[in-house]
Amino acid sequence: MRTLCHGTDRLYATTSRVFLVVECRQCRLIRLYPRPTPDEIQHYYPPNYWYDPGGDTADRLAESWRRFVLRDHVRFVRRALRDSGLAGPVLDVGCGGGLLLRELNLPQERTIGLDFSVNAASVAWSTNGVPAACGALPRAPFRPHSFSLITMFHVLEHLYDPAVYIQAARNLLHPKGRLVVQVPNAACWQFLLFGEAWNGLDIPRHLIDFKEDDLAGLLEYCGFEVVRRKHFSLRDNPAGLATTLATGLDPMARRIRGLEESPRLKLWKDFTYFALVLASIPFTLLEAACHAGGTIMLEARPKE
Repeated sequence: MRTLCHGTDRLYATTSRVFLVVECRQCRLIRLYPRPTPDEIQHYYPPNYWYDPGGDTADRLAESWRRFVLRDHVRFVRRALRDSGLAGPVLDVGCGGGLLLRELNLPQERTIGLDFSVNAASVAWSTNGVPAACGALPRAPFRPHSFSLITMFHVLEHLYDPAVYIQAARNLLHPKGRLVVQVPNAACWQFLLFGEAWNGLDIPRHLIDFKEDDLAGLLEYCGFEVVRRKHFSLRDNPAGLATTLATGLDPMARRIRGLEESPRLKLWKDFTYFALVLASIPFTLLEAACHAGGTIMLEARPKE
């Protein structure tokens, strides 16, 4: 392997330990080195790692913005569900607070979330009215072939063995079902420009940094065929660039770090970050048009 860059936790400052980002000379897969042990990595995920909206005006506006930009994902998922021709339940793996499933506007009996965090599952139930369970997908208590669609948004890059999750999804999907996955794209222009400062690396929580061919190859290996690709996410690409450029302004990072801010300072930082996100849209659209967007989203179906 060869070293591409090195860095530490720029976003949440959970550790000062320095990690390497390395690339295999043979297969070109990029990953974190050394990998944190399971006991170690749990300390890199703060208790409020998912987003739980507060009650003040700024938080309500932020939640409205999140729902607006999430329409990009919702349309992609709805089309995948429509193309499958099935009317069974939808499983969102790594559901967090359950906002995606809520925005799909399906009957409650057709949606279920799954997350490692008990608190995240609780937020999904209480805030968004989404049934959610806590656990890992390979051990989830669901019947084989019972889901029409399974989604994994920003999950695979956190796993020690992503193939196990993809294979578990194939076992749970109806033979005509669809799988939708999204990860940061290590072949994006942002990584080339900013190196270890690129937010998509998210050291030390991202164990594998996928390029489009890596992700497509993984799906093929696990018995899927890719039917659709998307290189732009209105929710993730502009915000990812904004956070890369000004990590200290990221609202989620500030919330998790517990920074003390006056209402005026909080409003100024939120406004500046939002302006930076808007200013990032043209560049992120351009890189996505060149198939080098900051994220890659794939729709796949089981091979016959």
